[in-house]
Parts: sequence; structure tokens; C-alpha cells
Amino acid sequence: MTVAAAEPNAASATATLATKPFSRFEWMIAGRYMRARRRNGGVSAIAGFSFAGIALGVAALIIVMSVMNGFRTELLSRILGVNGHIVVNWSDTPMTDYADVATRISAVPGVASAMPLVQGEVLATGPTGGRAPALVKGVRGEDLYKLKPISDNVLLGTLEGFDTGGGLAVGSRLAQALGLALGDTITLLAPEGDQTPLGVVPRRKSYPVTAIFEIGLSDFDKSYIYMPFAEAQLFFNEEERAQSIEVFVADPDRVRDLQAPVEQAAARPNYTYTWQQVNESFFSALQVERNVMFIILTLIVLVATLNIISGLFMLVKDKGRDIAILRTMGATRATILRVFMITGVSIGTLGTIAGLVLGILFCVNIENLRQFFSWISGRSLFDPEFYFLSRLPAEVDVSEVVSVVAVTIGLSFVATLFPAWRASKLDPVEALRYE
Repeated sequence: MTVAAAEPNAASATATLATKPFSRFEWMIAGRYMRARRRNGGVSAIAGFSFAGIALGVAALIIVMSVMNGFRTELLSRILGVNGHIVVNWSDTPMTDYADVATRISAVPGVASAMPLVQGEVLATGPTGGRAPALVKGVRGEDLYKLKPISDNVLLGTLEGFDTGGGLAVGSRLAQALGLALGDTITLLAPEGDQTPLGVVPRRKSYPVTAIFEIGLSDFDKSYIYMPFAEAQLFFNEEERAQSIEVFVADPDRVRDLQAPVEQAAARPNYTYTWQQVNESFFSALQVERNVMFIILTLIVLVATLNIISGLFMLVKDKGRDIAILRTMGATRATILRVFMITGVSIGTLGTIAGLVLGILFCVNIENLRQFFSWISGRSLFDPEFYFLSRLPAEVDVSEVVSVVAVTIGLSFVATLFPAWRASKLDPVEALRYE
């Protein structure tokens, strides 16, 4: 009776351990293996380092990619907000019919606006004697209001009556460099001057400052001056004509598709170039840097996942007796394989989730963190003079975050395969021989 009763119990135990894939039993065993114990503290330490490495690697990937996305978006929005997406230049006779040309171009589907322009480089002098080179752009008041980075970011003064006021709108950093305040006089010196018996004399003229703006792009804020279009025609000896027409389109990424229709709508000999052609090397370098940073930081994540392999090998060696007992009680090789896969993938998944949360929190509060660390260190950690922008941008791209998470979990899964396979191949007899 005793033997007969024991046989059903053994069969029952065997049936119990031969569980369904990824059952509660397998998760329970994997969970026990991941807990820290005095006897396998080294294994737990390696698991902790793997978790921390993956979390920091994922967070670094998300932060760096988000900051670079923010840089590109901010630079594009500000550069394309004040400079034409397509520039139309005359190639035969002077563009005296600029108003009609601008009207025809504005009617092209996909074109938002067309702005006649007169511009030139000058030497600007402030009331305190400070001097700085500047770029003067002569535009019509109605067109200046359409430049949202300018019209929406006037710090002092107003753009009301810009065409008739005779005053200039000056960038904030240029005003600071020249010691200019609202209402002060700025003197401009242009090399293209008046013809005299003694030769060409540089043109010099003073204007009141009626507005000070801040685009947020330091390179523009320290060099741009906007002048009424009619006054710019006189100052640069371009009476009754425009030097070019800047065209703004609804979708800057499709600017090449509109280049030919714009040239045809001008209805006069002309040649054009786009913002992509002007800034091609800059944004190409930015994209290359972005791709290289992704590869480098992915290698950091890869190194962290390799720690999972060493940790699992140590765990398999440490748990050899337990594996043998489970096998003798009826656990299949597949069960042992899944137990160790759950252990490794759980470390990778939890580390990925922690890194995801850390990275997003960092991106959301990145400007506050920058100011905090600047205050702690006593120095500027993001100098606008070198980084173009006046603030540190970050833009989280959902598709990139999903890719980072998928790659990290995939690497964690691959890292567990070989140690888990070795655990499943462990011979119970060899493991228990010297016990």
C-alpha cells in the first residue's frame, strides 16, 4: 500500500513540474533566483550592475537623441522663420516689378508668402562708441509682421508704423553689444556709398531704435537689423527695385517640389536657391553626429547586457544542485530554459523601464536641471555664443523611444539565450555526484 500510494504522488509531482510555458511556477523560481542571498551575493551584485548599466544606457540614449532632436527643431524653426525657404534673384534686368512678382509667386499653391528684400552688410555704432558688424534687411512692414520669430518676440518698443516711422528693429544681443536702449540712435556705415570726385565715399546715416527683438538664436540676435523697405532702397542705392524675393512655403521639407513652379510664376529671367542648399552641410553634419551618438550609446547598452550573460553563468553554476533536483522531480529542459530566460529578460526589461522613466523625466526638466547645475558649478554649462540657442532644447520622439526600448529588450533577450541553454543541458547526475 505504501509503494502504491507513493507512485501516484511521484506522478503527481512530475505532472506538477511539467508546467505550461511561462507558468506561475516558472516565474516563482525565476523570482527566487533574482533575490539577493548571502550565499550568492556576487550573482546579485552583477545583476544589480546589469540593471544599473541598462537603465543608465537607455536614459542616456533617450536624453541625447531628444536633445539633438530639439536642436534640429529649434534651429530649423528659427532659421526658417526669418530666412526665406526659396530665394528668387534676378538674372537679367533689375527687379523693378518686385511687387507684381511677389504677388504672382504668392498665388502658387503651397506658398505661404513672398517678401521683396533689400539687404547689405554694415558697421553699426552705438551711442557709447561700441561697434559691431551687422546685416541690415530692408522689408515691408506687412512682411515683417508675418515673420513670427520677430513680431512675436519684440522685447521693447513696437513694430506699429514700421514703414513710416523711419526707425529700426535691432536684435537684443546686438543692442546689448552697442549699449543701445529703446529710442537711442544707431549709426550705420555701408561700404556701398555715394560717388564723388574723390571716389566712392561710404554711406553713413543714423536712425532711431524703435524695437528690440530676440529670436532666441544668438547668431541672429547679435547681427540682424530690420529697416523699412523704402529706406533700405535709398541707403543701399537700390531705388525702386529689390535685390531678391524671399519665398516662404507651407512645408519647408517639400521646398524642392515648389522651386520650379516659383521660377515659372516669377515670369522673368531668374535663378533660385533653397534653404536646403544653403544649410546642407550644416544639417548633414548634425545628422551624422546624431547617428554616431546613437551607435556609441547603443554600445554602452550592449556592454550592460553582456553583464547579464556573466551574471547568468554564475547563477547557473551556483544553482547547479537546484537545477538537478528540479530535473529529477520532473522539470523538463524547456522549463529550466524558460526559468533562466525569465531571470535575464526581467533584469533587462526592468532596467529598460527605469531608464525610460529617468530619461523622460530628465528631458522634461532639462532646462531647470541645466540652470541648477550652472548654479552649483558657478559657470554657464550652455553658452549661447557657442551653441547658437539661448536655451537647452529637448524633444522626445515617440518612435525613437520605442526603437530604443525594443533594441534594449531585444539585446537582453539574446543575451539570456546561451546561459539559459547551458542550464537546460545540465546533467542531474553530474550535478549531484559530489553533493
